[in-house]
Amino acid sequence: MILPDGYSDIPTGKIAAVVTHLEMTAPPQRRNDPPGAWTLREVDAPTLPWYRDLFRRVGEEWLWTSRVRLNDAELAAIIQAPGIEIYALVVDGRDEGLLELDFRDPGQCELVYFGVTTGLIGTGAARFLMNRALEHAWSRDVRRVWVHTCTLDHPSAVAFYQRSGFIPFRRQIEVADDPRLDGTLSRTAAKHVPVIE
Repeated sequence: MILPDGYSDIPTGKIAAVVTHLEMTAPPQRRNDPPGAWTLREVDAPTLPWYRDLFRRVGEEWLWTSRVRLNDAELAAIIQAPGIEIYALVVDGRDEGLLELDFRDPGQCELVYFGVTTGLIGTGAARFLMNRALEHAWSRDVRRVWVHTCTLDHPSAVAFYQRSGFIPFRRQIEVADDPRLDGTLSRTAAKHVPVIE
């Protein structure tokens, strides 16, 4: 369904976001790593508690919920599947960033989840993580690397992806239950998105 021009009401208890899909079809020019003491480690067999903790610490402020609402079997089936690669950005021995790559669609790589914890925003850690993401993605036989972000994410997300070499190709509206109203996330998460009951 295509929304008409003008305002469209969002039901009470729901949130809405404009989703922007971005892609690249050739490796971009590599950007220099910013100064910082970050490392990347691949997590070959992510445990559910580890994944849920890092996912929450990186994504709660941006209302990431898709993986939070999954039961153990559903989550394990995704993050432990062949073709899924999960990495952690490590700072001072602690995992502070999440990178999840999906190679299951032949010839493509999706950056499924990408982000750093709030304290690292603006430090260059995300650029370091993106450099590693693109190195890993393009080290395979792929013709396309893509990602999507939305207006619930950090306000600089689209610009960051474009600076990294991604080009926007599609826009959608996503409507979902507000995860702060059903206890999925804390009522204090994402202060930039008002709760409307």
